[in-house]
Amino acid sequence: QRRLQESGGGSVQPGDSLKLSCALGGYTTSARYMAWFRQVAGKEREGVASIDTRVTGSWYHDSVRGRFTCSRELDTLYLEMKGLKPEDTGTYYCAAWGLNWSPTRALDSDAYKEWGQGTQVTVSS
Repeated sequence: QRRLQESGGGSVQPGDSLKLSCALGGYTTSARYMAWFRQVAGKEREGVASIDTRVTGSWYHDSVRGRFTCSRELDTLYLEMKGLKPEDTGTYYCAAWGLNWSPTRALDSDAYKEWGQGTQVTVSS
């Protein structure tokens, strides 16, 4: 059983919307801290959005704040993306289960133990 499985990626035009899903499995269903990251070939993986599922807390990369919304419903983590731009192109990964997690590390990749395999998002005209 996969612990994290992303879906919902695709090819869209600038200005379009897309909603990514990440199905939780196994012990990740109990995860408190969860996040979305993205990576472009040749660049480091960057944190896009993170949530603390026990309190009302969320963190966003400056480039997506106001356009992306991270949420969790039951055993699925979502990333709703609006007003997509070409620079949002990349492989999107969900992550869960904090490792020495703190708000200042919410968008650090080494703050999470479990990772999905990724889903591709391409924004181009």
